[in-house]
Amino acid sequence: MGVTVDHSKIVHLVNTDPVIRTLLEAPIPMRLGYVGLDGHPRTVPVAYLWNGRAFVFATPTGAYKVKAIAAHPQVSFTVDTTDFTPLIMLVRGTASVEIRPGIPQEHIDASRRSVGDDRMAEWERHKRANTSEMALITIVPTHVTVCDFDTRFPPPAAVNSLTHGAE
Repeated sequence: MGVTVDHSKIVHLVNTDPVIRTLLEAPIPMRLGYVGLDGHPRTVPVAYLWNGRAFVFATPTGAYKVKAIAAHPQVSFTVDTTDFTPLIMLVRGTASVEIRPGIPQEHIDASRRSVGDDRMAEWERHKRANTSEMALITIVPTHVTVCDFDTRFPPPAAVNSLTHGAE
C-alpha cells in the first residue's frame, strides 16, 4: 500500500534532495507512463522540467498523449541513470493540459538539457518557425520515491521512510 504525503512535503523533498537535484539537472528524459484512450498503458520519453511546484513538459497539440492524459489524468514517470548503481526517482501525480500559443518557455528550457547550448539557437529557430501552438502538461506530484541503493532502496515500503514515499 502506498503512503500519501502532502504536497508541501513532496515539494520540499524535490527542491532539496541531492539525488533528485542530480537527476533534475541531468540530460535524462522523463519516462512518462499514462493510460491510452484504449485503456492500455503507454510509456514515452519526454523532455521536462521541475518548476518548483510541479513537473512540466510541452508537446504538439495533436500528440496522442494529449487526448489520453486529458481523459486519464493519473500518470506516473521515472527519471533514472543507467550506470551502476543507478539513481532513480519514481513519481505519481495528476496531470492537467493547457493549450498555449507558440512555444512555451518551459519547452525551450526543458529541451536545452538534451539539445545542448551549442545547437539550441538553431533548434529554437526551427521550432518557432514550425509551431503555432503546444500543449503544456503540468504534473502535480502526489507521490515520490527516491532510490540511490546506498541509503534508499526500492520498495518494499518497510525499507523507505515516509518522507521519501513508499511504493
